[in-house]
Amino acid sequence: MSVSILPAEPLPARVALSYVVGQDCRGRWVAWESHGLGGGYFRSREAAIRYAAAESGCRAGAVRLSPEPLAILL
Repeated sequence: MSVSILPAEPLPARVALSYVVGQDCRGRWVAWESHGLGGGYFRSREAAIRYAAAESGCRAGAVRLSPEPLAILL
């Protein structure tokens, strides 16, 4: 299951989304957009990376892996 947080207004086309993928303090896989515009929890590392890559347009360097635990603050 993933949770998406949508911005209040549409983003300009020139805004390039980038994601950080890692695990939270409970070991769940998280993908989080760097500006806090979207993200969610995933069943596996591969699923989180696949989501982040698709959302960022599969741009080189748009998905980074975090060595530190991640947290989604809602």
